[in-house]
Amino acid sequence: MKFRVERDVLGEAVSWVARSLPTRPVVPVLSGLLVQADAGGLTLSCFDYEVSARIEVAAEVGEPGVALVPGRLLAEIARSLPPAQVEVTSAADTIMLTCGSAEFALVSLALDEYPRLPELPRVVGTADGGALAVAAAQVVPSASRDDTLPMLTGVCLDFDGDAITLAATDRYRMAVAKIGWDPVEDGISATALVPARTLADIAKSTGPGTPVTIAFSQPAAGDTRPADGMISFAGGGRRLTARLIGGEFIKYESRFPAEYGCKAALPAGLFTEAVRRVSLVADRVSPVQLAFRPDTVVIEARSDGRARAVESVPCLLTGPEQTISFNPHYLLDGLAAAALGAHGRAEAEGQNGGDAWRVRLDFTSPAKPALITWAEGDQADSAFRYLVVPLRAPAPA
Repeated sequence: MKFRVERDVLGEAVSWVARSLPTRPVVPVLSGLLVQADAGGLTLSCFDYEVSARIEVAAEVGEPGVALVPGRLLAEIARSLPPAQVEVTSAADTIMLTCGSAEFALVSLALDEYPRLPELPRVVGTADGGALAVAAAQVVPSASRDDTLPMLTGVCLDFDGDAITLAATDRYRMAVAKIGWDPVEDGISATALVPARTLADIAKSTGPGTPVTIAFSQPAAGDTRPADGMISFAGGGRRLTARLIGGEFIKYESRFPAEYGCKAALPAGLFTEAVRRVSLVADRVSPVQLAFRPDTVVIEARSDGRARAVESVPCLLTGPEQTISFNPHYLLDGLAAAALGAHGRAEAEGQNGGDAWRVRLDFTSPAKPALITWAEGDQADSAFRYLVVPLRAPAPA
């Protein structure tokens, strides 16, 4: 094998594939990164029976070939190379990498022990890479990190007609985002529970205008169970495949109240920055308290008598005056996710960055979940909803 490739091209490709390498491989060979050079260019991939990543990049191939190299070591080397073209050659069980005056020799891993990449399931449709990336970035932070409840560590993808709904929860907050897509056939209705990490990688590697092909095994007609097997996202020369999580996701739509007693419209930037500043004094168990009045909200936090912060922001309140408290990190996550969707939509529609939009907080009492959405005027944006459970505020010192 012999090929030449631009340093930045190689570095970005290796780094992207290496993110999917297992941190604790069951067998050492699964820590390898597969390098394939042929007339079509260079292909880098990995697979650990759960997740696979594959990327194709341009390269000048002198001799086609295949090699399996230590993945994380190659990623470290690629990041540190000097600014010059990279030449890679193989001989026996050694891979030689030369870039300027830097030379590296890597002992290749046993290629015959490496598993074959998974077969692609059936393509079900395509979505815009930018819209999918924004929706994934909005919901992934709400997925649980507790492996004792595997179904909550994933993101539920509901495919229904020409829309995909993404939902995630850790029981304390829930994020739901909806985007359009182009199914290959009418009437598609299916549910797939995707590992949150996979969706996070999708959010980092796709962009507006790039169609992302989605493929997974659909249940038989009339079967309401979630899809099983593998799901694949491919676009821009990259393909990410992951094993779906077994089990049914919660009935998330039933968790959203039909009505709320109070609605507060707030200037998004001012409110978010005020919450961020005030939360600096909150410790791990201290909430941020929001006291809503007809034309203002007072934001307050304290930490066990050691510090206290208060700031006021104008708001428009519909309903009785209320005081409600939240985990500051959960609150800020919801505000950031709502803003992300609004700005993404504004850019897609050629508007000025979503400046006309405001954040909206709907709630009923200090003990019931509150809803964060984005709004323009009196109209809330239904494409993203964030439900967060309040905290009990400590008694004043």
